[in-house]
Amino acid sequence: ALSLTAGNTTRGHRFHANTELTLASAADYETLLLNEGKVVANFEKRRDMVREQVIAEGKKLGGQAVISDDLLDEVTALVEWPVALAGSFEERFLKVPAEALISSMKEHQKYFHVVDADGALMPHFITVSNIESLDPAQVIAGNEKVIRPRLSDAAFFFETDCKTSLFDRREKLKSIVFQEKLGTVFDKTERIAALSKVLAEKIGADVTLAERAALLCKSDLVTDMVYEFADMQGIAGLYYANNDGEPADVAKAMDEQYLPRFAGDSLPTTQTGSVIALADRLDTITGIFGIGQPPSGSKDPFALRRACLGVLRIILEQNLELDLRELIAQAAKQHSAVKADDELINTVLAYMIERLRAVYDEQGIAAEVFMAVTAKNLSVPLDIDRRIKAVNSFTTLPEAEALAAANKRVSNILAKAEGFTTKAVDDKLLQEDAEKTLAVSLKNASDTFQPLIEKGDYTAALKSLASLREPVDNFFDNVMVNADDATLKNNRLSLLNQLRELFLQVADISLLVRGKN
Repeated sequence: ALSLTAGNTTRGHRFHANTELTLASAADYETLLLNEGKVVANFEKRRDMVREQVIAEGKKLGGQAVISDDLLDEVTALVEWPVALAGSFEERFLKVPAEALISSMKEHQKYFHVVDADGALMPHFITVSNIESLDPAQVIAGNEKVIRPRLSDAAFFFETDCKTSLFDRREKLKSIVFQEKLGTVFDKTERIAALSKVLAEKIGADVTLAERAALLCKSDLVTDMVYEFADMQGIAGLYYANNDGEPADVAKAMDEQYLPRFAGDSLPTTQTGSVIALADRLDTITGIFGIGQPPSGSKDPFALRRACLGVLRIILEQNLELDLRELIAQAAKQHSAVKADDELINTVLAYMIERLRAVYDEQGIAAEVFMAVTAKNLSVPLDIDRRIKAVNSFTTLPEAEALAAANKRVSNILAKAEGFTTKAVDDKLLQEDAEKTLAVSLKNASDTFQPLIEKGDYTAALKSLASLREPVDNFFDNVMVNADDATLKNNRLSLLNQLRELFLQVADISLLVRGKN
């Protein structure tokens, strides 16, 4: 292939065994290279060797080597005959944010860092050489010489950045465009601050701290540290806010605004951090939708899907009683280039609620359960969550399938009932025993159901309606709904509507009927 002739020879390690090796069979490849070529051909075995050696070197230093999968894979791919060696750097560099030092060692030099028992960075690193040197001290010295200027740069950036406060850096944000129609990053911080005040009041957080954090939240983007180390965004802000003497929650919010960064990531630990994280994402989501650039297919340049999931996770997992419709409306108001009308609010809300589907899919909750609740066009994620869990619990009851089918039947009957206007059920018009029994059962069920609904105990409320299965089944078995007498017919339709409305206070359980929706 490619004008090359295949053969049965290969070569060993370019320093340790730079000779031609002849293979008797393909099965000999790995063993021959290992024994005579000083090459560990198997990637998994080589990776295990790297891991074990790095761990051992960390222990020799009195600490623990930190091994990330991505760096482990990269280092494994760079060597044929791994030899882990430990080096050191001056303790003075430990005054620099550890994350910057780690980033420099990892990204530039492919070094593993070492921490002590408390998780604090130690002035050591572990490199993996591709040769078994006769004088490893020389290899170590060479690596120490190379890393020193890298760490010196990080120290210089940190010391220089600390001379200007985050607040004073805000002016520079006016020169950074967030999005052409949505203005600069400075404009974005102003919008985040306005929305943060509203959010802080709603969840009982400190409004002053939230507004301060919002104004400062993007200032580290114009620091030398973040310019050099992009992954220090937010982390640098935390250090600089502390250096400026900002309140602890404000400083933490500089970093926590980006949480969760990915699926399964941790959430903000402070109320201020949660407020900024929500406000920032809601501002972006609403603004991008507002200028008509929603995600399409695989295109999502502003990571709106991830932003939506971040908002939903924070609200649900931190039990925040927040109404997305209200928040979207508030966010839209802050955008001068966006028309904050019902169409935009409804579009953004629908998009965000649809992102919830993935959350419940992961929990193994059926799509029908999600649809039954979201059919009600709700906008409070915590309320939606309680309803979904209640409906999911309801589906395990033996009466659930029959009651869902009955609701579906009622829904179809009412949809076809031309000119029908629901009225209070007239007990005097109830003729058949089955419809009289259903009327009494509905009243009794409602008496139990309503107090539970008022408490928000949807699970118990739905469970209390299980008793309706028998009277509902008997009604359909023994009563002609479409009676010739219009008055009688409408009274029976009103009775069925009463049944349907009872369930609809929680969800549209007619949608639980699979494959018939």
